Amino acid sequence: MSKSVLCFDLGASSGRAMLAELNEKKIKLTEVHRFKNRGVPVNGTLYWDILSLYNEIKIGLVNAEKAGGFMSVGIDTWGVDYGIIDKKGFLIGNPIQYRDKRTNGMLDEADKLIGLKKLYSLTGNQLMDINTAFQLLSDKINRPYVLENGAVFLLIADLLGYMLTGIISTEMSAASTTQLFNPNKLEWSLDVAQALGIPAHLFPKIINSGEIKGELSKNLCCELNIPTAKLISVCGHDTQCAAFATPANEKDFVFLSCGTWSLLGTILDRPLINEKTAQFNITNELGYGGKTTFLKNITGLWLVQETKAFLEANGENITFADLEAQARAADYFTAFIDTDAEEFFVSGDIPLRVRESCIKTGQAVPQTLGEVMRTIYLSLAMKYRSAFEQISECTGKKYCNIYMLGGGTKDRLLCSLTSDVCGVNVIAGPIEATVIGNAAIQFRSCGAVENESMISDITRNSEELKTFVPQRNYDNEYFEFKRMFQ
Repeated sequence: MSKSVLCFDLGASSGRAMLAELNEKKIKLTEVHRFKNRGVPVNGTLYWDILSLYNEIKIGLVNAEKAGGFMSVGIDTWGVDYGIIDKKGFLIGNPIQYRDKRTNGMLDEADKLIGLKKLYSLTGNQLMDINTAFQLLSDKINRPYVLENGAVFLLIADLLGYMLTGIISTEMSAASTTQLFNPNKLEWSLDVAQALGIPAHLFPKIINSGEIKGELSKNLCCELNIPTAKLISVCGHDTQCAAFATPANEKDFVFLSCGTWSLLGTILDRPLINEKTAQFNITNELGYGGKTTFLKNITGLWLVQETKAFLEANGENITFADLEAQARAADYFTAFIDTDAEEFFVSGDIPLRVRESCIKTGQAVPQTLGEVMRTIYLSLAMKYRSAFEQISECTGKKYCNIYMLGGGTKDRLLCSLTSDVCGVNVIAGPIEATVIGNAAIQFRSCGAVENESMISDITRNSEELKTFVPQRNYDNEYFEFKRMFQ
C-alpha cells in the first residue's frame, strides 16, 4: 500500500494536486497536476466554474494513482465562498465569487439588522463584505428563492468533498471564515443567522480538522478506475494549513501567508475579542487542534497577478521575475497606495489605478512599469508593518521574527522589503507551506506523525529556508504612509 497522501490545494488563481511522502521526518512533494482557476463573468455576475474544478480534481486523482497511489486525500481552498445543495442533493447553480459586486452595501444592511459591533463580538471575524454572512444576506435580499429551495450551504472545500464522497459536513477552520461561527462556543452562531434572516436549516454539521470525512464514492472510483481512499478533512481554509506548517521554534511567533491574499497573524490558545481587536478589525479563525489563528486579511499578490494578467491580455509577454526585476531597478522611487482600497479589488488595469491613486493623494506619479511595481511592493510591506504592530499591541507580545510562507517567498524583493519596513528578520519558506500543512494533517490523522510538536521540524527539513535581515530603515516612509491611509 502507498505511504503517500494526495493534497489538493486550490487558490483563487490556480490549483494543483501533489503527492506527499513522509520519510525521515521530511515531506517530499511530487506535483501530479496543475490547473488555472479564474472567475467566469456571465451577464455581470462573477462565478466560480465549480464543475471544471471538480473535473481537474478527477484528473489529479487519476494522475496520482498512476504516479504510485495514495492512502488518503485532503482538500484546502480559499474561504467564504459556497454552493447551495437542494433537498434532493443537487447543486443550485455555480458558486458566485467573493469579488462579485453583489455584496456591495451588505455591511450597511447587516448594521441595520444586528449592528456591526455586536456582529464582531459574536463572531470575532474581520468585517469584510466578502464574508459568507454578507453573501447569504445578499441572496436573502436578491435571490430568496435560492435559500428557500436550499437544504444546506457548503463552503468550497466541503462542496468538492461532497462531490467526491456524497457526504455533507463542513470543517471547522472553513466554518470560522464565515462570520456565522462562534469561536468561543465552537458552533454556528444562530443568533447571527436569526438576525440576518438566514434559515437555520442551511447550516451543515461541523467536524474537526483531521477527522475522516468519508471515502471516495464507489461510482467515482469505478469511473476513474482507482481504488477507494479516505477523504480527510484537513483545514479546509488554506491559510490554516499554511499556519500549521509554520517552521517556528518559539512558542509566540507571527506568520505571513503570502499568496493572492496576505494573511498576517499569530496562534493563540483562545479567541481574542475586545474593543481593541474590533478597532483594528482583526479576525479570529480556528486552526488545527482548535487553536485560534488571530490574523489580519490584507490584499496580497493579487495586485501583482492582475498586473501580469492585464499586460498579457494586451500582448506583452512578461513573467513575475520580470516584474520583480523592474521594481528593483526603480529602487529610487517612493510612493504609496492603500492596497486594500476598493479600486484595487477587481480585475483590470492595475497600473492605471496605481497612477490615479497617486495623483489623488498628491504624490509622485509612477511613470514606468518598474515604478508601478515598486509602489505596489513597498505599499504591501507598509500594510504588513501596520498589521504586525496591531497584532503585537493586541496580544501584548513582542515578536522578533516574521515567518513568511507560500508563493510570495519566491519574490525576494517583497521578502527583503518586508524585513526592512517591519524592522525584524523575515524567515522565508516553505514555498509549499499550504501543501505541507495539508499533508501533515493527513499524516497526523493516520498516525504517521505522533504529535503536533514534530510538525515544525518536519517543515524545516522539507524545504530550505532563507533569512532576510533588515538592511534599511523605513520609519520616515512608514509614518508618511500612516498619515495618508490610516
